[in-house]
Amino acid sequence: MGSRMKQPMRPWRAALVGSAVVGITVSLGGVAAAGTPQHLKGAAAREQARAAYVRTHSTSPADSGPTNNHTPDDSDLADQFAQYEAERTAPAGAVSGDALTAAQQAASALPRAGGAWQEFTNEPYNGQPSNYTDPFWSNVGAGFSLVGGRTTALTTTRDGTWFAGTADGGVWRSTDQGRHWKAVFDGMPSLSIGSLAINPADGSLWVGTGEANVSQDSYAGTGVYRSTNDGASFTRVGNTSSGSNPIATRTVFRLAFDQAGDAYAATDNGLFRYSPHTRQWAEVLDPAGPADNPPYDQQVTDVAVQPGSGGKVVIAAIGWHGPGNTAYNGFYQSTDGGLTFAKVTPAGDVVASDIGRTTFAYSADGAKLYAIVQSVSEEAAADETVLQGIYVTSGSSGAPASVTGPWTKIADEAKLAASGSALGVGSGYGVGVQAWYNQDLAVDPANPDHVYAGLEEVFESTDAGSTWVTASPYWNYGLACGTTTAGCPNTTHPDQHAMMITDGKIVIGNDGGVYSRPLSDDQQYGDWTDLNATLRNWQYYDARAGKIGRATAVWGGLQDNGTSVLVQGRSQMAEPAGGDGFYVIVDPRNANRMVGEYTEGAMYSSTDGGHTFADYVSPTCAAQDTVGIPEIPGCDPGARFVTPLDPDQQNTNVWLTGGQYVWVSKDGWNTSCTASACSWQNVYDTGTGNAVTALSSTGGGKVIYAAWVANGGNPGSSFASGIATNYGGSWHEVNTAGLPDRYIAGVTVDSANPAHAYAIFNGYSRRFIPGGGVGHVFETYNGGKSWTDISANLPDIASDALVISHGQLALGTDAGVFTAPEGRGLSTRWTRLGYGLPNAAVDDLTPGPDGYVYAATHGRGVWRIRF
Repeated sequence: MGSRMKQPMRPWRAALVGSAVVGITVSLGGVAAAGTPQHLKGAAAREQARAAYVRTHSTSPADSGPTNNHTPDDSDLADQFAQYEAERTAPAGAVSGDALTAAQQAASALPRAGGAWQEFTNEPYNGQPSNYTDPFWSNVGAGFSLVGGRTTALTTTRDGTWFAGTADGGVWRSTDQGRHWKAVFDGMPSLSIGSLAINPADGSLWVGTGEANVSQDSYAGTGVYRSTNDGASFTRVGNTSSGSNPIATRTVFRLAFDQAGDAYAATDNGLFRYSPHTRQWAEVLDPAGPADNPPYDQQVTDVAVQPGSGGKVVIAAIGWHGPGNTAYNGFYQSTDGGLTFAKVTPAGDVVASDIGRTTFAYSADGAKLYAIVQSVSEEAAADETVLQGIYVTSGSSGAPASVTGPWTKIADEAKLAASGSALGVGSGYGVGVQAWYNQDLAVDPANPDHVYAGLEEVFESTDAGSTWVTASPYWNYGLACGTTTAGCPNTTHPDQHAMMITDGKIVIGNDGGVYSRPLSDDQQYGDWTDLNATLRNWQYYDARAGKIGRATAVWGGLQDNGTSVLVQGRSQMAEPAGGDGFYVIVDPRNANRMVGEYTEGAMYSSTDGGHTFADYVSPTCAAQDTVGIPEIPGCDPGARFVTPLDPDQQNTNVWLTGGQYVWVSKDGWNTSCTASACSWQNVYDTGTGNAVTALSSTGGGKVIYAAWVANGGNPGSSFASGIATNYGGSWHEVNTAGLPDRYIAGVTVDSANPAHAYAIFNGYSRRFIPGGGVGHVFETYNGGKSWTDISANLPDIASDALVISHGQLALGTDAGVFTAPEGRGLSTRWTRLGYGLPNAAVDDLTPGPDGYVYAATHGRGVWRIRF
């Protein structure tokens, strides 16, 4: 979702990013009075229900922790939601970006075993398939079409080649304006992209790795890379060793150039300038000093070179979204070609004392300068919007616009809501509620008054912000066009991150991929072309396979794109359930029978392939509120945002889940949980404040291993983790002496011998995380009384999941998949499994019913290999 060369960076941010909007009251005009009852359906009903739960259970809106982008009044719960980062950094708050580079180098030195990985999710993904219309879980009526994964950056070359940068999915190239995409960055050390730019001096493509959108799964970067052949190959910019290349340990908000080819990188910890003469990066804006530690005080969210200044005037913004660490927030300017910067006090409407994340955009002639400014105080107050405003300043007498102003506010929540937004004032989730996460601007190079603004939605103005239209609403629920016979045109996916104007089009990148519409079209809504048919950058958390007839079907849960299903031989992948998607259970003999998961353990089960769902199947308090039933006495109050959900290895009708408690249902697809009866049995209490992180069972639930984390999973001195099991007949905590003090991302029990189990640890060793211990895979043959470290020659890399099949182990990590023979103990030696798998994090592995093992990657979809 910063730092000095020798200081730790924070590559995975702790604020939650998800998909689904919550707390929405929609109305026909796009603006609703607070408390006005509205008819909600589908996704809107689901999110409204979850919002009600969060508001009821929120007690500390001014918590100093980062806020949850689903529910800005939920900051007291945010720590337990910040999982993806914390799993990789605990017990510290950060880890050096060098850790990822070192792991990739170690992985590349290992021999390979096995054949080629096959991309399974290789068909377009339909976000609103016509024959999946469950009234609560589907996206029916939302106006979505084909979707990709989170797209964070866009740029185009002089010859019209487009490039899209994605969140842990690398860089994609298109030579036909987005109709076809090809991945060109899959073998690089990090596929997490923060910025793309074309150097005007030579036309080369520059890639800033490390997504800086401060989300819980904004992944680490390893530097800035350059291509002179349209992405056919890349070299790192600056010194080749990360120890002497300070940019290699940052995440990048923006890359910018002057006409001489000097480059600027706005990062999560300082602004850097690269000179083609010295071939060195130098930090030129770091008011907190070179020893700033996370969370950083100098998050530079944008940099821009003033047109017409000959590269002499460079502006930047420091904008930690807050609260806390905002002492240096503000606008900065250099008048000596970026060698030195000074903080300026903007005149006019911008509130200088309340500047958070900021995005700038000059008109082509430099006469106008636009800015989106997030409000730190609004975020601290947990208001329904954190948008301070959209502003413009203009030059006079032929002079270019100055960052000093005077600035005029041209938009705020109310004005944008009135332009046709689907996010109403007073709804609890207003326009700009995610302005710390969703920001971008684009100015028509032929018309300085024609501007686009990206927040959760896309807004357009042709008169320099005097008036606006909502070009792409969050969704179509409640819009006036929805009451007509023709209905609303398709919208794009919400949560905007990137914009470019090229080839007579506005092109946008968001949590659902890439879209475009004609620049000449300034109407409210519609006319968007979906460009996601071949953009396969989906971010999976989990995937499982089963049979439908003779075909293999794979279900999986994705960040911001629900639960997917792809049946082999079909021309599209479908999204039967929307919102965020996480764990899944699939009957391997009949994949029409599945269970999916929404936030905080809210499950939905289906026996007809996702066309209809059963709602009342969850034992967690949050889940019961989400589906609209009263909290059942004894419901689980401790479910994490991503709640473990697993079937027994020998009996798919036995399900396990866990929050504070370990739960077992033996009713399979007859599982229900209502006020009158609940199939789930609470079999173990991990302790107040603790939460289950991984589960594994065999023998129909007779033997269970459950890993847990303490104190909501927060890194720091209070961090603790452990494993409990009922092996031997009664529940108890296993011996953890000698195990690392890190997150336990997985546990796997051997079905042939329940005393034999594995514990899989995320994060990095004490080389990169003080106090983190050593090792990633540990084995017990006595039910946890003692453990053996079998990590051996594995790279020191965040590890996620392990499967046993035919006497072999397969381990999914953030640096690929590794395999070793089972039962070798201290003699274990690992090799890389297969070839051709992109370097995206492998969040889960699962054996299929067809002799393959399936890998769910967090950025490049689902892949499989014979195993």
